[in-house]
Amino acid sequence: MMADMLDPGEVRFFAGSSNGPLAVDIAQLLGVPLDGVAVTKFSNDNLYIQLGGSVRSREVFIVQSLSPPVNDHLMELLMMLDIARGAGAKAVHAIIPYFSFARSDKKDAPRICITARLVADLLETAGATHVMTMVLHSPQVHGFFGVPTDPLASRQAFNRYFLACDLTGAVVIAPDLGHAKAAARFAKDLGLPVAAGNKERLSDTQVRVTSIVGPPLDAFRCAVVYDDEIATGGSVVELCDRLIQEGISDIRVACTHGVFVRNALARIAAIEQVKEIVTTDTVYMPPERRDPKLRVLSAAPIFADAIRRNYCRQSIGHLVACGDADSV
Repeated sequence: MMADMLDPGEVRFFAGSSNGPLAVDIAQLLGVPLDGVAVTKFSNDNLYIQLGGSVRSREVFIVQSLSPPVNDHLMELLMMLDIARGAGAKAVHAIIPYFSFARSDKKDAPRICITARLVADLLETAGATHVMTMVLHSPQVHGFFGVPTDPLASRQAFNRYFLACDLTGAVVIAPDLGHAKAAARFAKDLGLPVAAGNKERLSDTQVRVTSIVGPPLDAFRCAVVYDDEIATGGSVVELCDRLIQEGISDIRVACTHGVFVRNALARIAAIEQVKEIVTTDTVYMPPERRDPKLRVLSAAPIFADAIRRNYCRQSIGHLVACGDADSV
């Protein structure tokens, strides 16, 4: 057994029901089997879960994205963590490619829950000794966890893809000023200028882009709209409308987490000037729901490299998002 490889006899790799294909890809890259998990529901809607392999004194890795239905997938994950801990696992690693609760990071109204902190506490209580995720929506969420937590960057996947594209005359656009720092880092990697939308959120689904901060857009023919996640697509659609008004005729949309609820993917793809929508597979989308404009990049190599390095006690500093929530 090579020193920098996982020992299949010492690890157990499981997946919840949210993103099995990504878990399969990670396990294959690591050279370990993906053990089975029995997930059923009783007549009263209670979950029944059984891990399909002994975990005693082993390193256990559980892959589960917190994608819709979020609460069901969270409960699955908590139960799997508790099972592994109760069955004598040496360490329990929660691999959460998409941590959706990161959006609930502050108390901005009376009598509400900072859900990201609550869920972080629940993961630790359930038995997680280590958490690995990708591109947290808010950087402060990292500090909510009481166990070692690695928020990985998706930069490698996006850089590799976009550096192979013809981006002559392009500018990187952040959807709002809060994402400007991350967009600036992404733009620097691509050797492009950067701008940001001045956005006002009206509701969960409605936003208004009042202006674009940065160089005059009439100097560019192409824009790469860069976001950490797209859910309803309201921000992206509004920003694209503004870019079209400014004369941009070639728009590429990039986001780490393509949640795409409420027909968001179809709404964005229907914009003629949007040439492609690029995301990763942290949120699983079945092939029949994908639009021809959608490009899905694999996050498996990044997770596999981080897991292997963590297992072999090697640094993963170059894989971790450095201070900004949505470092691609």
